[in-house]
Amino acid sequence: MSDYLIDDGMEVTLHFTLKLEDGTVVDSTKEKTPATFQYGDGNLPPGFEHPIKGLKMGQQGSFEITPEHAFGQHNPQNIQTLKRDDFGDETPEIGMVMSFADKAGTELPGVVKTIEGDRIEVDFNHPLAGRTLTFDVEVLDVKPVTTH
Repeated sequence: MSDYLIDDGMEVTLHFTLKLEDGTVVDSTKEKTPATFQYGDGNLPPGFEHPIKGLKMGQQGSFEITPEHAFGQHNPQNIQTLKRDDFGDETPEIGMVMSFADKAGTELPGVVKTIEGDRIEVDFNHPLAGRTLTFDVEVLDVKPVTTH
């Protein structure tokens, strides 16, 4: 068994479960393949990487991640009012997740909030914005990254 600690330059394999304040599971690898990534490669938001630094194989942890360190605060400016014409052939429905391209051509998912006549309000905040999340981790392996 290795005694490597999670840090930069390490490849980490772990199971994680992400839960909302009320315990609802948002994402989990428990029934699936564990997640393997290079620590610090940007696959995990920094708020999720920070608490697992220094853990080693076989360790478990449960961390509370505040919105600032997870997906940001809910920003009212990210709620846009669009015209029905903006949807082309698609028929928007409340709760529907639709993808829009911004001026730079980046795809942005938005959730349809309200529909009033030709005015449709779309929320472009991350669905988990403003939420405090619980990040449960079970570290399966930590080893130095090998370059092929």
